[in-house]
Amino acid sequence: MRQAELSRKTAETDIWLSLNLDGTGKSEIETGCGFLDHMLTLFARHGRFDLKVSCKGDTWVDDHHTVEDIGICLGDAFARALGDKRGIVRYGSCTLPMDEALILTAVDISGRGMLCYGLDIPTQKVGTFDTELTKEFLIAFARRSDMTVHVRQLAGENSHHIIEGAFKSLARSLRTAVSIDPQFAQEIPSTKGVL
Repeated sequence: MRQAELSRKTAETDIWLSLNLDGTGKSEIETGCGFLDHMLTLFARHGRFDLKVSCKGDTWVDDHHTVEDIGICLGDAFARALGDKRGIVRYGSCTLPMDEALILTAVDISGRGMLCYGLDIPTQKVGTFDTELTKEFLIAFARRSDMTVHVRQLAGENSHHIIEGAFKSLARSLRTAVSIDPQFAQEIPSTKGVL
């Protein structure tokens, strides 16, 4: 099974995370940030990943450290669970409608972590969540997972819908990219022979 379990403790956060890439979409999420809990729950469901996250963070300051550090941990978990990446499809993309919002994501499990970000979120907050933290989460995830991640907003006016569409679309792109291609199950999907 392609799984990872890890913990990360700093002066700002104490995180435990478990990921199964070949799951059914079950999740147990307690980050101390309600909106992030919602996003990670639907991320697990749409990616068909089993995901457990527990975080105690300095949310009395704000949610920044919690959100960024969970992005780091989730990226690390994907990298560990993928191992040498043998047999994976490698690429995945999804254009996903969320009411008036339309979000395109594309991923390449390339060994080169970078984020190309194109969301235009109109409000600074969704509930108590600072919407700029969406980018911080995605940067941390892309860097630590060693994936190239593109996120583009093609339409959208509602901040909640835009962010939710991004998490759902990313999950579905990843679901494709991490899946095993039975025709090439013993091969590394690169002419270099390594990712």
